[in-house]
Amino acid sequence: MTQQEQIPLRKIDHVRFFVGNARQSAYFYRNAYGFDVVAYAGLETRVRNEAGYVLRQGGITFVLQSPLRANHPDASRLILHGDGVADIALSVEDVRHSWNLAIERGAVGVIGPKAIEDEHGVYEYATIRAYGDTTHTFVNRDRYHGVFAPGYDAIDPSRYNPATYHPAGLLAIDHIVGNVEEGRMNEWVDFYRNVLGFSQLVSFDDQDISTEYSALMSKVVQGGAGRIKFPINEPARGRRRSQIEEYIDFYGGAGVQHIALATNDIVSTVRAMKANDVSFLRVPPTYYENLRERIGDIREDFNDLAELGILVDRDDEGYMLQIFTKPVQDRPTLFFEIIQRVGSRSFGKGNFKALFEAIEREQAVRGTL
Repeated sequence: MTQQEQIPLRKIDHVRFFVGNARQSAYFYRNAYGFDVVAYAGLETRVRNEAGYVLRQGGITFVLQSPLRANHPDASRLILHGDGVADIALSVEDVRHSWNLAIERGAVGVIGPKAIEDEHGVYEYATIRAYGDTTHTFVNRDRYHGVFAPGYDAIDPSRYNPATYHPAGLLAIDHIVGNVEEGRMNEWVDFYRNVLGFSQLVSFDDQDISTEYSALMSKVVQGGAGRIKFPINEPARGRRRSQIEEYIDFYGGAGVQHIALATNDIVSTVRAMKANDVSFLRVPPTYYENLRERIGDIREDFNDLAELGILVDRDDEGYMLQIFTKPVQDRPTLFFEIIQRVGSRSFGKGNFKALFEAIEREQAVRGTL
């Protein structure tokens, strides 16, 4: 593949969630996670079949959409999947060229290249299929200057009181993790490599990610000059049902398991989110015994990390801190990771065992281990 044939990926443009009640979900992400609600589409903006809210914090854009009628073409996905990620949109230099290259290389098209124009300019997009019901939309907004896209208006300032908006310090999407069925990880890694021109960054086998009861395998692919990172997980054989199998069972197939959100002050971010009643996974207190000796010197206070349940890992480039929320809906599917990198580009391999044992304790409570 020559350089001229590379799909010109820039970054993750936005993540679109399909949810049962977009208005309530917007309230949740605003007041629990610190997102600002900036735009709305629905009946009042002459959009007849769905409602949508655009939320932003730092460089992160989430779009929450809900059907307004039972005959919406995607309404049935709520019965199958519950709330979850429907689309990961990728900013590209040329939508039509990106679409053509992807289709030539075997991608399944969902929506062909379109250019929609309103008083704010021209918004271009096209969509291809990824794992499960997840899609990727190629987006170019170079000639569009509206708040988000045609059909969306800036949020009515009377809808939300600015005095109640408190950002949590989230800055960017670090990576997005997909769970796929057993035996299909390599298939989807090949898709990202051969269709979208990604490269494989790192891989973990069932010896790296295992506990007494379960195991999984994972490969990380990256594109857009390293700005887009997608770990792909599949279950491995174990004594009991792994977290990946639990996800696939309750989600009804492959899909986005979690989104890692970056901050430059994880202690302050987690304190803010905890004050907003966000629930996080906890590892046993023994994790923090001799942590300084295992990790070495870091800028953060080890007592703060132990108090909040934040994990630490180090590689030869620096260290990283991370913590994981519990699922954000009743189904044990989508959750979030909060991550701070101080030089390190790793994914917390040293924390895998403690983390997955914490997830298994939650599974045991749910009766799904």
